[in-house]
Amino acid sequence: MVTFDQLMLPLMKALVNLGGSGSISEIYEAVVELEKFDEEALTVLHSPDKSNQTEIGYRLAWARTYLKKAGYLENSSRGVWALTDKAKQAPDIDSREILNYVRSLDRKANQNTTDPTDPDTVLDESPEEMLAWREKLHHVLVEEMSPDAFERLTQRMLRESGFVHVEVTGRTGDGGIDGKGIARINGLMSFHIAFQCKKYKGSVGAPEIRNFRGATVGRADRGMFITTGSFTKAAIEEANRDGAAPIDLVDGDQLADKLKELALGIKTELVEKVTVDPEWFLGL
Repeated sequence: MVTFDQLMLPLMKALVNLGGSGSISEIYEAVVELEKFDEEALTVLHSPDKSNQTEIGYRLAWARTYLKKAGYLENSSRGVWALTDKAKQAPDIDSREILNYVRSLDRKANQNTTDPTDPDTVLDESPEEMLAWREKLHHVLVEEMSPDAFERLTQRMLRESGFVHVEVTGRTGDGGIDGKGIARINGLMSFHIAFQCKKYKGSVGAPEIRNFRGATVGRADRGMFITTGSFTKAAIEEANRDGAAPIDLVDGDQLADKLKELALGIKTELVEKVTVDPEWFLGL
């Protein structure tokens, strides 16, 4: 399997093809298409017991991190990654040179760390997707939460996101539909959705998407499949197949981001930093 530094150039080419910016999932799909990864490679999980992250996704995360540190990428708080001016001026990069450059930066930074107990001086070198809170969330959702509770969490998340009349059905023999709701757009337009929410450790395949779509025919305008796991390439293609009703896919990483954004079971604490300005006092 390719190393993360070998994915740097394909990642940048993918962003060029996407118009210079893209979400993590868009970049992932674009790189998969460029590199022609087969289904077997895409179903390998990096750490099945800790997260839904595929090995390819894990290595792409490190590639993004190194390219950002080298000044070729930037990202927003909404998870959108974009090429910097430096990247646009130097499309042909040397991945080994970037690897050595970033590692030298990290060594210097670690040498300058004066107090390892001070959070202001400790560097977290892990990509955002591998942070401890994500692993903890994955464990709670997959191992500790009951299927019924997960359905109620999905209901709450959709309501907090602006959906109305959200109901959990969860009846057996309902064709895989766990609930339904109405999405409102700008308070003027609306469409009916049916959703399925499943706890997975691995990847959801195309057959599950086809079966779910079949269950939504005549009962909703579109479907939404939410999982703690990931989706195979075939599942993504099936969800967006021409001529078929589209199915919106929400994988474990997107679910975690949305729960964090809505502060549902996840608290984000900002540490207050107080500094004294001696010059201000002496200038009185």
